[in-house]
Amino acid sequence: MRTTITLLLVAITLLGCNSVKRNQKFLAQGNYDQAIYLAVKKLRKGKISSKNDMHIEMLQEAFVKAVTDDERRIKFLQKDGQPSNSKEIYFRYLDLEERQNMLRPLLPLTNSFGKEARFKMMDYTGAILTAKENYVAYSYDEAAQYLNRNTTLDARTAYHIYCEIEELQENYRDVRRLKEESRFLGTDFVQVELRNRSGQIIPRRLERELLDFNTYDLDDFWTQYHENPRDDIDYQFGIRMNFEQIAIAPERISETEYRREKEIEDGWRYQLDRNGNVVKDSLGNDIKIPNYTIVTARVMYTTQTKSVLVGGDVHYRDLVQGRDMGRHPLATEFVFENEFAKFRGDERALTEEDLRFLEYDFIPFPSNEQMVLDAGDDIKARLRDILRNNSLR
Repeated sequence: MRTTITLLLVAITLLGCNSVKRNQKFLAQGNYDQAIYLAVKKLRKGKISSKNDMHIEMLQEAFVKAVTDDERRIKFLQKDGQPSNSKEIYFRYLDLEERQNMLRPLLPLTNSFGKEARFKMMDYTGAILTAKENYVAYSYDEAAQYLNRNTTLDARTAYHIYCEIEELQENYRDVRRLKEESRFLGTDFVQVELRNRSGQIIPRRLERELLDFNTYDLDDFWTQYHENPRDDIDYQFGIRMNFEQIAIAPERISETEYRREKEIEDGWRYQLDRNGNVVKDSLGNDIKIPNYTIVTARVMYTTQTKSVLVGGDVHYRDLVQGRDMGRHPLATEFVFENEFAKFRGDERALTEEDLRFLEYDFIPFPSNEQMVLDAGDDIKARLRDILRNNSLR
């Protein structure tokens, strides 16, 4: 028992030493916030302990150095006077405030000798509000510059800046309107079309499903697909599904007959001796001998098949520059198949597979329209893969 306790104490001591060494390394490398986080994590488990004296000491050192670094950097950025510095100034002040908030639940912090650790706590509220105001104003001007460049990608950048402004200060000036405007200007509008040159009719239901790109789960925030083009939109891209072939094979019925034969047990008889008497076993019971017989049957397997082959491609086009961007094959085959069995003769001669197929029966062949609809699920899956793997930009 004493040995176990001794080993546990040694392990705890080593763990404490390891955390101290890690903090010393963080301090030497200038990773002051990591040192603060580790020290706070240790002290939250118990402030009053001689093992924590080193953590308290290093926490003081790391805190002073981290605050000094941030304040020095803020002064430099303010003297530099560049409007773009407003972002870093704002987040530096937030770091200063967050660092203090991390410490406050631990205060007062006293070591094992009763000496209280000193931390210089400041009120950064005014500085944070001023820095935030400057950052928001700069971001507003920056977003306007991107938006005025009148390019799709610059409009997207402006949109993200406006979103950030809204998070910092809701209802700031006309940001909500400008955000929607930049969203519109940053969107790729795609005109989608289905062209059928196969000579077969594509069911209207399948055509609607193929053209409804919202069902493909593309998760593309910056792309909208329109089957019916709008007059107020200049479409940048076009995607056309071309169906060149829809070949429906005729209905086929094939039959194959098999002969089944099996030896089975069919009753029993008494075992007789030479004199015609029933033979008994050692317990005095009559001995019975099973009878075996051969049973036969004929099984007719019937297979119904009908297939449809759909062939075409997906054509990408840049409508602004008037150039083709690529063609991607879109083809699939769907096969309807039904198999069942009938038999004549003794059912006992049948196999387990025969018995299973006896449960099935003839099914009316699907219409040509239904065959094309059934092929539609695979067509949609292949089209989804094409759309996901071939971006517009």
